[in-house]
Amino acid sequence: MNWYLKALRQYADFNGRARRTEFWMFVLFNIIFSIAANVLDYLFGTYGVFSGIYALAMFIPGLAVSVRRLHDVNKSGWMLLVGLIPVIGFIWLLILWVTEGTPGENQYGPNPKEV
Repeated sequence: MNWYLKALRQYADFNGRARRTEFWMFVLFNIIFSIAANVLDYLFGTYGVFSGIYALAMFIPGLAVSVRRLHDVNKSGWMLLVGLIPVIGFIWLLILWVTEGTPGENQYGPNPKEV
């Protein structure tokens, strides 16, 4: 949960690097809270109000942690646009997201494992 909260505290910080743990814990808790919002929508019959608000609230933090994760593997944040290519783009992003970060300092900052 601390990694999720760290990503939320840096919700609009597109600079620096994010470890794999930070990124994947954010993704995990984001999925859990999205499911909870969908359950609330179902229980209250609100037709997507809670899940829509949650998705809008998490858009910028999710984008920021994704960009910082790409910085950790020494790629530009603009590489997220590769995800617009059907199927192959998502697979390429997935490979980049699971790849270990660049050891030592790169052009985006110091290695977050060493800090």
